[in-house]
Amino acid sequence: MVGCGRPSEHSVEEVRCTEGVPAVKPWFPHKAFWVSVVTCLLVVLIALALTGNLGNSGMLEDPAQSIHIVRITGPDPTGTVINQSTVVDKENDLVTFSVTSPSNLSSTVLFDVKHGLVCYKPANQESCFLREMDQSDYQRVGSFLPESTHQMSQFQLSGSEIHRQTEFLGVLGGRGVNVSTLEEPFQALCRDSTAHWTRRAEGPGRQRLVYFCIDICFPSNICVSVCFYYLPE
Repeated sequence: MVGCGRPSEHSVEEVRCTEGVPAVKPWFPHKAFWVSVVTCLLVVLIALALTGNLGNSGMLEDPAQSIHIVRITGPDPTGTVINQSTVVDKENDLVTFSVTSPSNLSSTVLFDVKHGLVCYKPANQESCFLREMDQSDYQRVGSFLPESTHQMSQFQLSGSEIHRQTEFLGVLGGRGVNVSTLEEPFQALCRDSTAHWTRRAEGPGRQRLVYFCIDICFPSNICVSVCFYYLPE
């Protein structure tokens, strides 16, 4: 049944006729509302993600800033020129010395503070020598780990201020070490070499031959000559 109202002569109201079909409400405003909500949520999520990344990047230290080089130069009391560079990796608690002799041969000494070990790799030697760090080692290496140093530093040592001391390490010939069982820094240093444990000793007897010595200098104006010899088994 069709029903239509007749407009009044004095009315301008529009009259609609329906033929048994209910009126349908407009759907477009509802769709626009939900699209706006989803868009706002996406914007908020992206903003939170960017903020989180920026915050994390500010908290993480640049790996390049955790490594710096310290170079020590100058003559020692005997007149020998000291030529030594030290790479300090604060993130991994590693201090690596590279000592160059007057004959231009370099020996390497690696202090692993985290694991409390020292590794010596002499020039022209196919062997590495390990020992445990003691309290004096922690004190000396600590001078290379300043809190705020992130760039190359250089120390000039005056010959009149340098104190030299000699330490003897006995090589335990019967205690070979499997290099593959060592920590990664030692594996890289001792690759294709044999490794031996050492221990501090009073000094070689007359029947024991001193094998070699490595001189290491610290910013505290102390130079240590570390000499190795083999202990009888």
